[in-house]
Amino acid sequence: MTQPSIPHVDIESLARFDEILAAGATSMAGWRVQSVDLSGRTAALLGLAPTGSLFLGCTLAEPAAAWIRDGGGLIFPTIPELPFDPYRGSLYDAEELYAGLDAGYDATPDAQIYAWSRQHDEKGDTGRTLAAALHDHSIADALHELPDGRPWIGVMGGHGIQRGNPTYRAAVELGRSLARNGLTVATGGGPGAMEAANLGATLAAYDAAAVDTALTALAAVPSFRPSIGAWAAAGLAVRREFPGDGGVSIPTWFYGHEPPNVFASSIAKYFSNAQREDVLLGRARGGIIYLPGAAGTVQEIFQAVTPNYYGDVATQVPMILVGVEYWSVTLPVWPLLQTLAANRPMAASVRLVDTIEEAARLVS
Repeated sequence: MTQPSIPHVDIESLARFDEILAAGATSMAGWRVQSVDLSGRTAALLGLAPTGSLFLGCTLAEPAAAWIRDGGGLIFPTIPELPFDPYRGSLYDAEELYAGLDAGYDATPDAQIYAWSRQHDEKGDTGRTLAAALHDHSIADALHELPDGRPWIGVMGGHGIQRGNPTYRAAVELGRSLARNGLTVATGGGPGAMEAANLGATLAAYDAAAVDTALTALAAVPSFRPSIGAWAAAGLAVRREFPGDGGVSIPTWFYGHEPPNVFASSIAKYFSNAQREDVLLGRARGGIIYLPGAAGTVQEIFQAVTPNYYGDVATQVPMILVGVEYWSVTLPVWPLLQTLAANRPMAASVRLVDTIEEAARLVS
């Protein structure tokens, strides 16, 4: 006999808890409560049936915790001495990751979390593995909750493209064009081409003069080397002067030498690079545009090619490589793609163009 399913209720803030309580809740069945301080709601919790509830990293007074445990609820306790919340209920933003930047990049949560990951990698600490996995699960859940109204277009490319470079400006114009066409720009979240595409989306509502002003200001600090702090501070200043929806970025602490750019409005930062890549490429169903890059970009090309290669016409995702000479001669990926695509449905979904205007038209 099939058991009836219990609808899940996600509670990620005290305000949401109070809202559900005010609506007349009598049971916590199906509740998934993430990282909420409920120490001041003990009386309310004791008045609710706890069977089937789940509390992840919440602060609970002992009477409430005992009531939940004894009544069939499940409590995942807070993990001490972590520089991050493994049960967080939302994605990151630039202000959170770069909090405390005035004291130097090393003082920011982004830097401290990366340092923690490297320290525990070296020790082979299984506690670190569990904490990182819980964190990445929470990020995946928060990413799933983003509004799904606009198609995602992935923009991939090298992190080494400097601000002030013509290729950087081209990537800005690409992101701006995509956002103006009602698409969500999604990147790997790093510097270079990825930053430029998120910046372009941020500037979608502004005129060409604003784009020039933003690019001139950023060109004064062209790279995150030698100073991530100066690079991020310049980006934050431009972001505050020209607020806008910069789309989504999905970076990783696995590549700690690549700091996250500040222009994405939603930042889904993972510990696991494999999970991050899979999520990014899997969500970009509207198409993926590849600007010139190196090993990371090549990996992303062939990771996306595999489902196209084995898929049918209905499952194809457009893949557009920008730069005929680059992808044919400098890094000759295109000849191999042509060989793979021959006589398969993917032949129509893989394209090579020379300009961002052509690329934008193919996914708009």
